[in-house]
Amino acid sequence: MSPPRKRRVVLLGSTGSIGCSTLKVARELADRIEIVGLAANASVAKLAQQARDTGVRHVALHDASQEAALRALLPPGVQVHLGADGLAELATLAAADIVLVAIVGTAGLHPALAAIEAGKDLAIASKEILVMAGEVITAAASRHGVKLLPVDSEHNAIFQCLDGHRGGETEVARLVLTASGGPFRTLAAADLARVTPAQALQHPTWNMGPKVSIDSATLFNKGLEMIEARWLFGIGMDRITVLVHPQSIIHSMVEFCDGSVLAQLSRPDMCFPIQYALTWPDRVAGGLRAPDFTTLARLEFEAPRDEVFPALGLARRAGLSGGTLPAVLNAANEIAVDAFRSGRLPFPGIWACVAAVMDAHQVGSSDSLAAVVAADHWARQSTIEYCQNHP
Repeated sequence: MSPPRKRRVVLLGSTGSIGCSTLKVARELADRIEIVGLAANASVAKLAQQARDTGVRHVALHDASQEAALRALLPPGVQVHLGADGLAELATLAAADIVLVAIVGTAGLHPALAAIEAGKDLAIASKEILVMAGEVITAAASRHGVKLLPVDSEHNAIFQCLDGHRGGETEVARLVLTASGGPFRTLAAADLARVTPAQALQHPTWNMGPKVSIDSATLFNKGLEMIEARWLFGIGMDRITVLVHPQSIIHSMVEFCDGSVLAQLSRPDMCFPIQYALTWPDRVAGGLRAPDFTTLARLEFEAPRDEVFPALGLARRAGLSGGTLPAVLNAANEIAVDAFRSGRLPFPGIWACVAAVMDAHQVGSSDSLAAVVAADHWARQSTIEYCQNHP
């Protein structure tokens, strides 16, 4: 039997938590995965070390002002791509089969679309890509015949549960996204105004970057995932629900029309969904261990406290409305999270800010990238003004 062909991967966002986990998976499965390009925002020393460790010949740096520092640390013969154009150049490398986008925020949108138009499969770890531009991205993927492979643990779980069950309206009754509930799952509503950024970063089960950790604390991460699931799986927002599961062992579930439910379980480690996305449709033995059910005291489930954490309702409203409103939700949340981290907004102010910006937005069509980018820009400016006027 001939050895399996390696999947050649461009990794955008290599120095973040998802990027580092991806490199760990690639090391464990060196016969299956080859990293051919790495990109970071500004972490020059870490990017250079990753380039030496992997032997890549192409790296991209979004912050072009750090070019000299990066070149001084890179081994000879490595080509440097700079700025937003550099990310797109890396995403369209002829040597690549698949591009994994793990860039937090909206910077991953243009390289993701460039990768699709170049015929590369896309592994999506950045929620913003489909939340902002789900209509554009899915249409482009269909047009170019490329696969969209989810890396988020929840969507990857649904992807696994749906394997062989693509009946959509006829087979699937509900998609159930599980949520840890974040660090304030049981905190009284009256105490949320005193929450500090340091407390919000203390996620109970996952090790994530600061933006995603705070989104988990507000439940905006789960709201964004609801919109993302709508585009990934073609299921209406009215059939996508959220269930709080503090142990983070069940990563999501699919309820079928006959009342059966399939769930995907694994330890709370992002290496699981990354490995499956990069080796699909195969399952491959790597360095990951299954859960030990004899040591699990219990698996708990509860409904989210929608009245205390309004993010899910705001996201459902944006998803049902469609058009440019999801892009506005996403952009307003990004700026509001920054304002909270810098002390300019209290924790509940994140929701209030996003709701106010959504209320002020005139929803338009999202069938072009230009319309999405314009809505994103409007929302950012509006959110900045809100934060200035509501200290």
